[in-house]
Amino acid sequence: MRALVARLDSFGDVLLAGPAVRAVAARARHTTLLCGPRGAPAARMLPGVDEVTVWDAPWVGFEPPPADRAGIDRFVDSVAQAPPDVALVLTSFHQSPLPVALLLRMAGVGRVAADCVDYPGSLLDVRHRRAPRAHEVRAALDLAEAAGFPLPAGDDGRLAVREPPAPDTLVGEPGYVVVHPGAAVPARRWGRERCAAAVRVLARAGYRVVVTGGPGERELTAAVAGGAALDLGGRTGPAELAGVLSRAAAVVVGNTGPAHLAAAVGTPVVSLFAPVVPAERWAPYGVPHVLLGDERAPCAGSRARVCPVAGHPCLNGVSPKDVLSAVEKLTGRSPGLDPCLERTS
Repeated sequence: MRALVARLDSFGDVLLAGPAVRAVAARARHTTLLCGPRGAPAARMLPGVDEVTVWDAPWVGFEPPPADRAGIDRFVDSVAQAPPDVALVLTSFHQSPLPVALLLRMAGVGRVAADCVDYPGSLLDVRHRRAPRAHEVRAALDLAEAAGFPLPAGDDGRLAVREPPAPDTLVGEPGYVVVHPGAAVPARRWGRERCAAAVRVLARAGYRVVVTGGPGERELTAAVAGGAALDLGGRTGPAELAGVLSRAAAVVVGNTGPAHLAAAVGTPVVSLFAPVVPAERWAPYGVPHVLLGDERAPCAGSRARVCPVAGHPCLNGVSPKDVLSAVEKLTGRSPGLDPCLERTS
């Protein structure tokens, strides 16, 4: 059986699809992951993926391409050259799978499954309803099982990536704390001054701190690192970043792709979580973590990309000392704290 799993969103979204992809790959002889440009680097890191197909869909992303006939026809024709026997369309709780399902049907895919609230007509063979408030990982696994792809025995259902390269030349010995200040969505950023203050507080407490960021974030990471941390801004691709995160004692990061990458390599996360999307669906999955931020702030559930509330109260109420306390809780360096860490499962 040839299978296709579609997840057209961002880097982190594709990582969260990983356990469902493994469930499909355990029963399929060939598994293709259909993703968008931003998710492609994550797709290439997932175990179980035999082939990655990248398509920039006109209804996804921050700057989607125009919905032109030629582009749609090219996509349909490419899938129709070797249509899979079955396809799973993974979407977030607020998205419709029907545009993808329609195009896959036009390409000759014989069986299509998706979570869907809207009436699908003949577009879906398996119309699944996700459980209320289910985490994105759990929802994808539930859909896979409904479509005939349960997790195989011995798979714990957590996030995972292929073995990353060792980061020794970048960071030296393991046990440091990573601070990742950037996020593609402005509403999910804590702010450079607060991140820089947290780095200084962590360093004064005796932690070795590493600051990470993408090629376009070098100015940000330099300002946050100051003279108190190692600045790796622009020096790591996705695989190298996974290696850096894998050797960290904890990662301080917003609700963005590197938070899920940290979870995929088994590293505890201090999550600076802006509630524009619900934590019950998007919190770090399967690893010890501490959520910081006001989950009842006025922006909660708005899905806003730019904070709609003056002063960014959901995150600006978090102090550098709050971050230090959370790191100490996760690393076990502060005596007397409750060892029971919040988990998402």
